[in-house]
Amino acid sequence: MQRFNLNHQEIMELSVLNIKGEDTGRKVTLNDTVFGITPNDHAIYLDVKQYMANHRQGTAKSKERSEMSGSTRKLIRQKGSGGARRGDINSPVLVGGARVFGPKPRDYSFKLNKKVKSLARRSALSYKAQENAIIVVEDFTFEAPKTKQYIEMLGKLNIADKKSLVVLPAVDSNVYLSARNLQNTKVAVARNLNTYVVLDAGVMVVTEKSLSQTVNFLKNKEVSNMAIIVKPLVTEKMNNLAETQKKYGFIVNPKANKIEIKAEIESLYNVTVVGISTMRYAGKAKNRNTRAGFIKGRTNAFKKAIVTLKDGDVIDFDSNI
Repeated sequence: MQRFNLNHQEIMELSVLNIKGEDTGRKVTLNDTVFGITPNDHAIYLDVKQYMANHRQGTAKSKERSEMSGSTRKLIRQKGSGGARRGDINSPVLVGGARVFGPKPRDYSFKLNKKVKSLARRSALSYKAQENAIIVVEDFTFEAPKTKQYIEMLGKLNIADKKSLVVLPAVDSNVYLSARNLQNTKVAVARNLNTYVVLDAGVMVVTEKSLSQTVNFLKNKEVSNMAIIVKPLVTEKMNNLAETQKKYGFIVNPKANKIEIKAEIESLYNVTVVGISTMRYAGKAKNRNTRAGFIKGRTNAFKKAIVTLKDGDVIDFDSNI
């Protein structure tokens, strides 16, 4: 891996190899938003914890007192014996009795925010880049499942004695079946990469196409045009502002900025926007009494945009939506 500074930014370049370990003469630059960030260890911990929790069966179960079969006859009198009080044969203080607060079937999975998961994956990939544990190869496939051919490829890349992860752009059954019987290697698809498998591998073998797919999937992308405008605001107040001041209201994506909102409205309605203001609204608490009891809730938070149009431009929501 070659590293050099350009405008105080460290650029990482890797040579592209073929499956025979030969240099093809091409080079790829690792995107610094995916492979060059400062790793966040806590985000990695949370993502790996969720991954492992999701794999837990959660089927452990022990019988409690009411679930045991046995006589309910009281064994000894309540007082005067000098020992602990005990009722029937199912008492938890007896050998073979029930268990107190034993395990019950449960779901161990938990929610983790998408941004935290994305940060964790980029942190794991950045660790691999710092360790020089990424090998880029040209796109390849096997004509048939051949474990011997897969082992030869690892040997030519000098990683036969290391735990490896081969990342492909799409599912390739021939490559997958070739590696299935080998212990220290895994095959994954770029869009299915997760923090655990990246950290578990000693070295990553990434094809050119899968590298670009990984970057496109993980880097911070702008909000897509289809998601910028959520809906127009059609209220009596906004209708009055439209008639008197040429102002129109919209509910917009919270991640969208003014430039994106302006471009989207001009594209959708063929108008010229001369001014725009945005504001965020927190959700309101809503309570109500029902037959089931008192319910507490909260409305969704949202972002509103008020746009001012050039004189002569009009938006007709009934015809343009």
